[in-house]
Amino acid sequence: MKFIKILFLLAFISTFGQTNVENQPVAYNFPKIKSNITMPVTIPLSEISNMINASVKELIYQDDSYTDNNNDQFKVKVWKTRPIRLVGGANQNILIEVPLKIWAEKGIGTLGVYTYQETTFETVMYFNTTLNFQNNWTIATSTKPNGFKWVTKPVLDYGRIQIPITSLVEKSLVEQQQKFCKTIDQQMATQLNFQQYAVMAWNVFSNPFNISEEYNTWLKVSPITVNITPLKFYANQINTNIGIDIYSETFTGTKPEASQPIKTASNFNFSPNLADNFLLQTTANIPYTEASNIARKTFLNKEFDIRDSKVKITDIRVYGIDDKIMIEAQTEGYIKGTTIISGIPVYDETKKKIVLSQTKFKLKTSNFLQKTASVLFQGKIVKMIEEEYGIPTQDLENSSKKSIEEAFNKEYYKGLKMSGRVFNLKPTKIFLTSSAITAVIDTNASLKLTLAGI
Repeated sequence: MKFIKILFLLAFISTFGQTNVENQPVAYNFPKIKSNITMPVTIPLSEISNMINASVKELIYQDDSYTDNNNDQFKVKVWKTRPIRLVGGANQNILIEVPLKIWAEKGIGTLGVYTYQETTFETVMYFNTTLNFQNNWTIATSTKPNGFKWVTKPVLDYGRIQIPITSLVEKSLVEQQQKFCKTIDQQMATQLNFQQYAVMAWNVFSNPFNISEEYNTWLKVSPITVNITPLKFYANQINTNIGIDIYSETFTGTKPEASQPIKTASNFNFSPNLADNFLLQTTANIPYTEASNIARKTFLNKEFDIRDSKVKITDIRVYGIDDKIMIEAQTEGYIKGTTIISGIPVYDETKKKIVLSQTKFKLKTSNFLQKTASVLFQGKIVKMIEEEYGIPTQDLENSSKKSIEEAFNKEYYKGLKMSGRVFNLKPTKIFLTSSAITAVIDTNASLKLTLAGI
């Protein structure tokens, strides 16, 4: 049932926390970014009603014996006349309304000789169910009877004799209502044990997902802890918020390995309040080989005029040392040698590029005269690098936003809809590793999980 499927996804979110972030594959040495996700969850009471109606058959109760209950000479059958209806209460409770049609037959007589008369009437039976969402992913319920309302009272018509049998029927219904309370609690205890769905969900969703086919980029999310606000009951739905503290990692190239399957899901924590929007931090990794390719496309065979002569860039490569990006250019012509320009990488929001700041110049050449001309060359090449070189992030930002919103707006299972929006996505901090430039991308977004109607 779709009510069960909602915790299938809730469990998926929570059981990411089973990942041991210290035992991830070592083939990728990119930073783990700690951030969080918050997600409002809406459960329409109509879905819980569907579950109860599916578990309670049309014929609720049947007594086919005249001689049981101290030879009461009474038979009765009880049916649902309409679907059972649920309404949210104010104290973590649900009011349940069960409309009933009742057929009864009563025998009147003595010494074993009876005359039987039957009648049909209707009533509405009420229940009060309290729910307690426990942090081991189970829901404990306690259902109690909440009285009757007669639509038509039961009366046996023997012509001149009218025999009301309300007390007899009520006695049977009170007994049956107590049994029905136990049935509701047993059904919920069995079907609302979400531990198994948590395990199943984790083992299905443990794979990283592709956020950019063009850049062959993968996002891997490893939640640490899960927080859930207390359930809030309204007339037609139950609301809660889920907050997940996570590690997120982004990989470029080969798809990273999935996490190992789990057998049990960890408990979550209760939190009084969680924000509606969240900040998700991911990383985008640009290998130095790609950064070098960008530099070659921009500057290879570029020429400069120095003292009526020319200097030509014949090769160029990019690498990192400590916190600086190094651009190493080979030149020929008036100045032949190796020029190294270093700078601290920063994100330029106007250009939508990772550029260099605090640039420094160094020329390696064996020709002393060329060194004296390096001041002129320095001014030209440094200006060119500062103005023209940059690692574009616009396409990566756009593709990441599109991929994240596509992942946020899906019906992963029939009737289980996730909807979300990315408000802003941009690189912030820049890190350098031995093999890549790593940009931390801040994503401001909102996410909502809803159990859709049938």
